[in-house]
Amino acid sequence: MAPKAAKGEYIETDTGNKISRRSQIHGTQHIILGGKTVIQAEAVIRGDLYRLSSTAASDPTNPPAQPNTPSVAINVGRYSYISKSAVLRPPSRLHRGVHSYYPLKIGDHVFVGEAAVIEAASLGNHVQVGAGAVVGSMAIIKDFAVVLEGAAVPPGMVVPSWCVVGGEAC
Repeated sequence: MAPKAAKGEYIETDTGNKISRRSQIHGTQHIILGGKTVIQAEAVIRGDLYRLSSTAASDPTNPPAQPNTPSVAINVGRYSYISKSAVLRPPSRLHRGVHSYYPLKIGDHVFVGEAAVIEAASLGNHVQVGAGAVVGSMAIIKDFAVVLEGAAVPPGMVVPSWCVVGGEAC
């Protein structure tokens, strides 16, 4: 039997999300949780890594048309579960000497296992990522796919729906 969480361990939002007080959520204004999502202790969500608008990045004297519109770094769907010590961070790419971040979109009913690292462009609906798995930058995991425990999905790989990815990272 698992130990019961201490009273007050989780913060519950208006939409039913449960977030551990011991998780590390950075850049909350750039993170969207769809509802009924659970974020376990020691999980790290890096919403502070987000893409600046192209006009602001290229010309600081010309502000963007809507300066108060926040960029979304991470969007997590409904009924998803982020396990203990998992890391979610937006994918990034180096293009012409400029390091850019892109949004990470996670679908509904997604399970991210303990100590998994997700840097994908997207995880579809009903995706399972096993404990200790690594999903590389800009990878796309389609609906109902499974990434087994300890597996490594290379950067940029597209995993089709209903597929299983295995193979331990060295």
